[in-house]
Amino acid sequence: MVSVISFGGSIVAPDKVDIEFLKNFKNLIRSFIESDSGRRFIFIVGGGGPARQWQNAYREICPNIKNEEADWIGITATRLNAQLVKAIMCEWCNQDVIINPMEVSPLTGRVLVAAGWKPGFSTDYDAVLLAERFKADAVINLSNIEKIYNADPKIDPSASPIDKISWADFRAMVGDEWVPGKNVPFDPVASRHAEKIGLKVICAAGKNLDNLKKILNGEEFFGTTIGA
Repeated sequence: MVSVISFGGSIVAPDKVDIEFLKNFKNLIRSFIESDSGRRFIFIVGGGGPARQWQNAYREICPNIKNEEADWIGITATRLNAQLVKAIMCEWCNQDVIINPMEVSPLTGRVLVAAGWKPGFSTDYDAVLLAERFKADAVINLSNIEKIYNADPKIDPSASPIDKISWADFRAMVGDEWVPGKNVPFDPVASRHAEKIGLKVICAAGKNLDNLKKILNGEEFFGTTIGA
């Protein structure tokens, strides 16, 4: 069984590296690996604080930014974070960080780590492609939100959380256009492909490891399922 987990960079490095979270996360993964010889994991890591800071610096210096340049800045940040996660998982990960999900070799260890690929989408799309490649039935998308809302709760006090939503309804909320640094629960480009291949995405709070354990065990969890 292969579990595909996409980390928002805000989980790994919101402003600096969250060392305590990474320690606890490694211990959780260890417990699954040691108890189930068939369990494999693929982690796709976002850019987090470094991506936002460097992209914002670019925007301040160059008002007429090029989206492709901003994307490359974010992609570079994902690769730094992914290299850290790969090093932390080195006892189970014997392959280099994947930067092109279309040219990935078979999974030879228990863990595979991937980073951003190229401009035009976020690491969410890489996660969907890797789930397709390794025949996973879902992507677990961990971020700094517990559930998807039907509106932005910071702006609309009447916004309510969603337990389950179809791809059609979700895509109507987020649109089809990708903009570097766009703050949506799941990348529009990734959403389009996930709907096409019939992939389910589970969105949940990344720092709640007890909840992640429930998701990995197939138990009832707190979060939002897209494409249910």
